[in-house]
Amino acid sequence: MSSSSSRPPAGPAAAPATDAGGPPSSAPAAPRPVLRRPTLAAKPAPARPAPPPRAPRPARSPAPPSYRTASGAFVAPVRQVPAPATGMVGGLLTSRLNKRMAELGLCSRREADDWVEQGWVKVNGLVATMGQQVTAADRIEVDKIAQGFQEQRVTILLNKPIGYVSGQAEDGHTPAVALINPRTHWRDDPSRNRFSPPQLRGLAPCGRLDIDSVGLLVLTQDGRVARQIIGEDSEMEKEYLVRVVYPAPGQAVARHPGERSAPLQEIDERDPVSTNVQAVFPKELLERLRHGLSLDGEALKPAKVDWQNPEQLRFVLTEGKKRQIRRMCELVGLKVVGLKRIRIGRVTLGNLPVGQWRYLSPNERF
Repeated sequence: MSSSSSRPPAGPAAAPATDAGGPPSSAPAAPRPVLRRPTLAAKPAPARPAPPPRAPRPARSPAPPSYRTASGAFVAPVRQVPAPATGMVGGLLTSRLNKRMAELGLCSRREADDWVEQGWVKVNGLVATMGQQVTAADRIEVDKIAQGFQEQRVTILLNKPIGYVSGQAEDGHTPAVALINPRTHWRDDPSRNRFSPPQLRGLAPCGRLDIDSVGLLVLTQDGRVARQIIGEDSEMEKEYLVRVVYPAPGQAVARHPGERSAPLQEIDERDPVSTNVQAVFPKELLERLRHGLSLDGEALKPAKVDWQNPEQLRFVLTEGKKRQIRRMCELVGLKVVGLKRIRIGRVTLGNLPVGQWRYLSPNERF
């Protein structure tokens, strides 16, 4: 056998050497089929509409007179003067709706805004809008829903003891509202109200009573009551018992209103008299307490000041500057050693024990 015999060539031209089990065939071999991956025609991309031409940017208008230009690229707004609360319509003076409702005693200004927002207020039969101007001739109606909410709000009278602040907690001292709970509710309260936790929601003091002063503190959920007692135009009387000593003329040094004075003592109308201050205190200085003093550069309104007993004065004020009674006394040489509030308007402290509270009765009015 020759070694030069070659293998059949590979590829499509090669043919098999024999049929299965037979001699070689003399016919030409058929070409072997070749499998090819079909070619897919690419889909044409959808045509996108051309964007519309941009409009030319308008030129920047000059800044209005109420603006101050800080630089070429920055315009800083100037604080605007608020619109006046009053105006004129048809020759009649107007005021904001919330202010008018407060003046009529319907509610506080904040409550009025809440009611207007809820759609509970109508002016001349039409639903009111926030900030609306009204005249004294306009008819204001309040929905019964709002009146129902108002009737559920409570006013509480507390005999505040020493050591509690009247408002928010400060310097680690507890606010007086912490005393409003079932355990401290006066058992002889003539009101039929019963305590419930929702009565603490929004309960706020009407006026200040210093940490070492005692007596009547009013806390309320009712904006009408708050406005009566501490509103801008309120002239409600507040009555105090003030125990004093008279060291000597000129020895009681006047203090700044924010400066803390010496702690005061508990005071009671039945306390025994140990010093006859009335006998040595000049009458002309008592007249100055009644009228003629100034605090913080402003003349004080006339006050009623009389002797309750030889070492206690009774003050009746219609204003409430910070630490007013102590500072008034210091100006005439007196030193306050005890202070107790016993009346606000027509509501008195009465027999309410120290540290206890009661509800304002339906028949009581400030």
